[in-house]
Amino acid sequence: MAEVTTVGVDLSKEVIVVGASDARGRTLYFKQLSFGAFGQWAANLPPCVFGMEACSSAHHWARFLAQHGHTPRLMAAEHVAPFRMSRGAKNDRNDAQAIAMAVVHPNMRFVTGKSLEQQAMLAWHRSRSGYVEERTALLNRIRGLLAEFGIWIGRSSGALVRHLPELMDDERLPELFRPILLHAQDHLRELKARIDECDARIADHALHNEDAQRAQQLCGIGPQIASALVATVSNPRDFRNGRQLAAWAGLVPKQFSTGGKSLLGPITKRGDAYLRGLLTQGARSAVQSALRRKPEKRSRLEQWIIELHGRVGYHKTLVAIANKYLRILWAILARKEDFDARAWLRHASNA
Repeated sequence: MAEVTTVGVDLSKEVIVVGASDARGRTLYFKQLSFGAFGQWAANLPPCVFGMEACSSAHHWARFLAQHGHTPRLMAAEHVAPFRMSRGAKNDRNDAQAIAMAVVHPNMRFVTGKSLEQQAMLAWHRSRSGYVEERTALLNRIRGLLAEFGIWIGRSSGALVRHLPELMDDERLPELFRPILLHAQDHLRELKARIDECDARIADHALHNEDAQRAQQLCGIGPQIASALVATVSNPRDFRNGRQLAAWAGLVPKQFSTGGKSLLGPITKRGDAYLRGLLTQGARSAVQSALRRKPEKRSRLEQWIIELHGRVGYHKTLVAIANKYLRILWAILARKEDFDARAWLRHASNA
């Protein structure tokens, strides 16, 4: 029997299907394994290349396979889809075979595996996002229920939280309803404590990480953005330049070009939506800081922000700042340099 050199792995929560191929790319066999049995089977296999889509548990298996002498390679699912031979019959075997074909393609782009520390830090970020969404949903639910009794506090979350204790004695609310407000107050206090704990963990990570400290030298980049960036982008050198990093984050226009004609649309919104959202929110601080500063004291970057704001408007300016910031952050992190607002003068003199 031919020797297995490449394995395509279709991951899922309970069932993992593998497709083993030889050096010629010919499929030798398929196996359906449980989550635990896959590790035992892979550990007994001679060193080979394992291809996987970058999905849930992929980074865990990448670390496990690397520890057992294999070469794990993670790919974006959208890059694997064109290799599926039967587009009309999607099943686990076809997916595993497509992954095995895609992983040996010479022009395939791979995802860098994350370390345990990075994944643990991202877990705090994801937990914080979940708590914030839960808090927003709770406030919206209470606001809607109060409206059923003719009470409308307004859209401000802070105002609703402040008025909750007073509403406990409001005669317009029946006694049967008031315990719901009491439960809401307790739940909100618990959620606030959880969010504060997440913020403390994130701030501590940003304080003790050198790359995160460098990133925070940019106006609008705080501990949360810096920590998320360092935990999400495993190795900035995986991108050839800052433009590639911005494209990976989905902050570049969609392009449709044919016959020498190029059409640009809205941003692609690919990549990590959480990081992209943080960068866009951080850009708000950069705009406000540039607008408040006196014209004679503005840096070249702030002057660019002011001119762009006047030309394309507020929201497009936020996206443009997030794009430029990612390019600057790539240079800072990839070269291990501090941010220098006057670096353009040095490069201009060299030119």
